[in-house]
Amino acid sequence: MEVRIRLGSGIARLAAAPVLMLELPNGATVEDLYDRLVRSNPELAPALRSALPVVQGAHVARGQALAHGDEVALLTPVSGG
Repeated sequence: MEVRIRLGSGIARLAAAPVLMLELPNGATVEDLYDRLVRSNPELAPALRSALPVVQGAHVARGQALAHGDEVALLTPVSGG
């Protein structure tokens, strides 16, 4: 299955492009997506440790199963005052 990854600005600066496409096996989870991203883009590893996955506008757990055509936004948490 093919999944689209949209990298938040904090992560996108480490990648070749802000949007990536990944081919994953059927039944893959967000955790599988993270593993594949780190293997193919090791420079993303530090940023992905704290990245929050968002699918269809909702934050999801790393165990969430993905479906063909899903778009996963990987966002870095921000704090401020």
